[in-house]
Amino acid sequence: MSNKRYTEEFKIEAVKQITDRGHSVADVSARLDVSIHSLYAWVKRYSLSPQEQQEQSSQQDELRLLRADLKRVTEERDILKNGRSVLCQAVRVRYAFIETHQHFWPIRRMCKVKQVHPSGYYAWQAQPHSARSQDDQRVQGLIKQCWLESGAVYGYRKINHDLRDMGESCGKHRVARLMRQAGLKSLTGYGRRPGRYGGRPANVSPNILQREFDVAAPNRVWVTDITYIRTHEGGLFLAAVLDLFSRQVVGWSMNALMTTDLVLNALLMAVWKRKPDHEVLVHSDQGSQFSSEDWQSFLRAHKLKGSMSRRGNCHDNAVAESFFQLPKTRADQAEDLRHKGRCTA
Repeated sequence: MSNKRYTEEFKIEAVKQITDRGHSVADVSARLDVSIHSLYAWVKRYSLSPQEQQEQSSQQDELRLLRADLKRVTEERDILKNGRSVLCQAVRVRYAFIETHQHFWPIRRMCKVKQVHPSGYYAWQAQPHSARSQDDQRVQGLIKQCWLESGAVYGYRKINHDLRDMGESCGKHRVARLMRQAGLKSLTGYGRRPGRYGGRPANVSPNILQREFDVAAPNRVWVTDITYIRTHEGGLFLAAVLDLFSRQVVGWSMNALMTTDLVLNALLMAVWKRKPDHEVLVHSDQGSQFSSEDWQSFLRAHKLKGSMSRRGNCHDNAVAESFFQLPKTRADQAEDLRHKGRCTA
């Protein structure tokens, strides 16, 4: 009986049999095949005056609207509470949130709260990954390959060069974005070591190089510098001499102490390997090793001319500075750089 639906006329006629004709509720229930509970509810409703019935109907409609509004506000509050982390994310991230929670809240309600259109969500469901997204996944795989082949050292600029060598047309900003999404980072160097910095060097040569890093012939200009490399057994200092024409290392030396002998041994190796028959310009910074009397004497004895960067200006010796970036960052990756004996052997 509970599944039956009755018209308004039927309900009014059933009420009249009870109120006007004096039949009992049980008798009317048996004859009309209506539950006693329904008859009592009809009597309570239709025994009122038309004005009272209209007021009661208006109250019920208003109560129904208030309940609907309360349900809507509660759902919107819960959606915002659970999805506040994706509210400012990309549209596809919000689509993924809606798909995950579609069994808890209505889809259109979530689309309204997340400020996306339902048609866009359904289109995304049909094809979650756009052509651009699929190409990003492909390029991201190549980026991971280049990053691993570099020993987890390269940043987005060098990986961009590797991708171009592989024939990929990809901008550096896109590479940086994909690396950031994949959690890939370049291995940076070390911070400045504690110590006293200052004082005036003993012998300062003028800056003859003047940042002219493009040289037309070999053995015309050499640049040199010192850097610090960590090993598992302690720190080591590396001095290197580079030929600006080929950017090749022509001399190097390693030692646990940063003395003048460190740079002299590196320069001696360069002179012994290249054996220049004309004057060579040797550019360095104003470190105490390069401004020492031993260094100046060695330059004069081997027909070398000194040149120094301006004080505190690393850009004047940018070639040597940039060369040391890779050995310092790869020191933690290379097995041979973990032991002092293997480095100096």
